[in-house]
Amino acid sequence: MIMKKILLLGAGGFVGSNLRYWLTIWAVQVFGTEYPVGTFIVNISGSLFLGFITGVGQESLFLSAELRLLLGAGMLGALTTFSTFSVETLHLLESGRLASAAGNLLLNVLIGFSAAWAGLQLAGFFSLGLE
Repeated sequence: MIMKKILLLGAGGFVGSNLRYWLTIWAVQVFGTEYPVGTFIVNISGSLFLGFITGVGQESLFLSAELRLLLGAGMLGALTTFSTFSVETLHLLESGRLASAAGNLLLNVLIGFSAAWAGLQLAGFFSLGLE
């Protein structure tokens, strides 16, 4: 059973990471590099599709657990973790935890942005020693 889950996640991840890469390449060719349109497309489409899969999975037996794993955690997880972040924040809102939802939004965006900045600074620091 665990091997089946590993294979489903791997297959979905393979598709999702390829989708991310090729959609981003396409977006740069079509829209240029002024704004990261490719990232925007994968984040919004991933959020839309994960919301749909989650909603259908909760409301009916239309999607099996295996198909939800393949498409949700596998494909959309590799396409974008923003989709998971969006759906988790919606669950917090739906359960009436407004402060937790707001905190999730702020912390992920602000700390994520800060961590990316810190990583760039750290890389610059280490690259000085490599020259």
